[in-house]
Amino acid sequence: MLAVVSAGVPHTYFNRISSPSSSSSYSLSINEKKINTRIGWSNRMDDNINNNNNKMMKKKTKDVFVTSASASASAQPLQDADALIDSVETFIFDCDGVIWKGDKLIDGVPQTLELLRSKGKRLVFVTNNSTKSRKQYGKKFETLGLSVNEEEIFASSFAAAAYLQSIDFPKDKKIYVIGEEGILIELELAGYSYLGGPEDGGKKIELKPGFYMEHDKDVGAVVVGFDRYFNYYKVQYGTLCVRENPGCLFLATNRDAVTHLTDAQEWAGGGSMVGALVGSTQREPLVVGKPSTFMMDYLANKFGITKSQICMVGDRLDTDILFGQNGGCKTLLVLSGVTSLPMLQNPNNSIQPDFYTNKISDFLSLKAASV
Repeated sequence: MLAVVSAGVPHTYFNRISSPSSSSSYSLSINEKKINTRIGWSNRMDDNINNNNNKMMKKKTKDVFVTSASASASAQPLQDADALIDSVETFIFDCDGVIWKGDKLIDGVPQTLELLRSKGKRLVFVTNNSTKSRKQYGKKFETLGLSVNEEEIFASSFAAAAYLQSIDFPKDKKIYVIGEEGILIELELAGYSYLGGPEDGGKKIELKPGFYMEHDKDVGAVVVGFDRYFNYYKVQYGTLCVRENPGCLFLATNRDAVTHLTDAQEWAGGGSMVGALVGSTQREPLVVGKPSTFMMDYLANKFGITKSQICMVGDRLDTDILFGQNGGCKTLLVLSGVTSLPMLQNPNNSIQPDFYTNKISDFLSLKAASV
């Protein structure tokens, strides 16, 4: 039994690249040369793969890349917020669980951000959520009463487009998207053509003897992010592109196990969509979101900042804190999101931030013990 496709809406074609043939998962990095010098995208892709392959062989199954020396030491409770603030130039904040929960702002956030800005600190907001574009996230900040510039926001949807630009992905190739509107918007802004996305959510595959499912041979990249309209059609189409189009790149915005659609429980995250294609293609994706170092390297180059002068603030150990450690930054875990103190102090947990505290508004009250 083969299949027949029932397509509710025809594909919208908009732009492609080539992909690694290795089965390992890679941490991505970017440097000034990659951003500013246009070289053959395929050669650059090979360089990224070779440089990161050795890092990944030891930690393949967990998608954990490189941990800093601080990862082996026990986290310390934050006691002197002023000292931490004075020791860095830039604070990178995760959003959900740090700035807000769902659509509700966490207490004390506006005053905390105002304090940091008054001290001349650069603020950057990085999220693995790919369902929105940077512009859409800017509107969410505004709705919650926060004044945040779009240039201060970096979502994994943007990271996918930025990564393709960094390797000179050909503009005459197409990208198949398993994901939501945020990815499509960022790809279009970057000048890339795409197909798939939400409009493929209503397409079904019906079993019928002798049917052969066609796919676009000009697709050179498959980008997978969180997708509430995920279905078998998308899995099959993405699988055909990755397996049958020579050199087709397999990109993931993140591999988060869970996400927070409501504040009542945890929901299956983008990693579940990525995992489906890993299983069908027997290929590991290039991950552009946290804890990959790609966004950290991008930010350091964009703003001209030294990574040791950055503090990463987040509520997840395996994404936020590891992201900071992989980038050589200071790290602060807040307990206002998914990680509890018992989870942090569990003997089986090997990811230890430099500091931890209840919420970022503790910056307003924690002072040095001695006057």
